[in-house]
Amino acid sequence: MPGAELRGVTLDCADPQTLAGFYRELTGMRELFGTDEFVALTDGSGRALGFQRVDGYRAPQWPGQDVPQQFHLDFRADDLDATEELVLALGAAKPDHQPGDGRWRVFLDPAGHPFCLTSS
Repeated sequence: MPGAELRGVTLDCADPQTLAGFYRELTGMRELFGTDEFVALTDGSGRALGFQRVDGYRAPQWPGQDVPQQFHLDFRADDLDATEELVLALGAAKPDHQPGDGRWRVFLDPAGHPFCLTSS
């Protein structure tokens, strides 16, 4: 049976360098490739997290759907409180709406993309 292996995920944004810097600091990934238009980060697994410039970029409006989120990233954190402190210091925002009864925490990256931190 034919199959495909996930190579990477790319996020639209207004400023690829800035958004890549946020995720580089959060994850410890390193820059694989970068220009003013596109930046790719890798952890050496063969997969990349990319950031591409989009003219007229509009941030998702979470939890509303006027501008839908389209996707979100989930990250496991050994210490949720310490990692929350880190993402906020790096420029993320924590919205008031927090579903999940404390099992995960939702944040918005500097470009407005929702992402979650979880301990499992």
